[in-house]
Amino acid sequence: MNSFLIFLKKLNWFLILNVLLLTAIGLSSIFSSSLYDKDFSNFKKQILFLGIGFFLMILTAFFDYRFLKESSYFLIFLYLFSLLILAGLFFVKPIRGARAWYKIGGFSFDPMELLKLSLILILAKYFSSRHIESYRLFHIFVSGCYLLLPTVFTFLQTNLGSALVIIGIWLGILLLSGIRIRHFLLLLFLGIILISVSWKFLLKDYQKQRILAFLFPLDPWGINWNQNQAKIAIGSGGVFGKGFGKGVQAQYGFLPEAQTDFIFAAFCEEFGFLGGVLVLILFFILFWQLLRVALISQNNFARLFVLGWTISLAIQFFINVGMNLGILPIIGLPLPFVSYGGSSLIFNFLELGIVESIYFRL
Repeated sequence: MNSFLIFLKKLNWFLILNVLLLTAIGLSSIFSSSLYDKDFSNFKKQILFLGIGFFLMILTAFFDYRFLKESSYFLIFLYLFSLLILAGLFFVKPIRGARAWYKIGGFSFDPMELLKLSLILILAKYFSSRHIESYRLFHIFVSGCYLLLPTVFTFLQTNLGSALVIIGIWLGILLLSGIRIRHFLLLLFLGIILISVSWKFLLKDYQKQRILAFLFPLDPWGINWNQNQAKIAIGSGGVFGKGFGKGVQAQYGFLPEAQTDFIFAAFCEEFGFLGGVLVLILFFILFWQLLRVALISQNNFARLFVLGWTISLAIQFFINVGMNLGILPIIGLPLPFVSYGGSSLIFNFLELGIVESIYFRL
């Protein structure tokens, strides 16, 4: 018992409490948007997901992360397994135009969350075992092979947001691990070519319409509806908001996906500009704490894992908030720890547990 109490005491509780505050904000918004139709099933599920995620975080923090650093076979198995279940989505029925979830009873499972975790781990393992001076195009090519199939699968499954996240993770880890400038410029050139090819052959018509509608907003009642309603919700909140449970846009269904993609707008409508600023502050504290753990980590594997997860969270944060504010096109990414969704919440707590395991063993 004493050793367990010592373990709990040594955890980074400032980081954990910050994440719990973000989750509490999400829960309050999910509950509030359920008041009109009295359907609190998502709220109850999210509490269940929080309980599971918190338990796994404590369990993972107690577990020695250095097993992951030393076990190449386990990481390869985890990556291949995540790739297999991601490929299995080709055989499921699309939900809202995308093959991104397995329906299991009243729950959904997003295999992309497992894929992101395995990709961060395997890239951290790959680059931590190599010196910066020895980086060649060969190493960039090999690391890119880990990215190739997941990216192709997610594009074909019309899950553009997840594809951008895993590409961002790879590029971010490359930059932070010491890629040479000329190699980065070459990747940038290849990226422009791939974007052009993707636009021509991979993106669906509705995805192209969302991007074009963002660049040329001429259809406020059609493809621009969701984003316009999000901006109305944020703007109508004013400085102090309309109050808990009084958000018209979310309550009466004008704001689509008020518990997932547009939960930030729903929260800002009820708690105003100050509520939105609070969410932004909590996220920047989260990023600051993660960067602090990365800087004081004792080995490159730990450092690159923490940085890789930070990059993943940051991409989702900036794209989601950008979508809500109308400064980025809608591509369907949740707000980490805030949006409704069991897969996202549980795996984020699991990854937080690995970070806590690293912090505990400093």
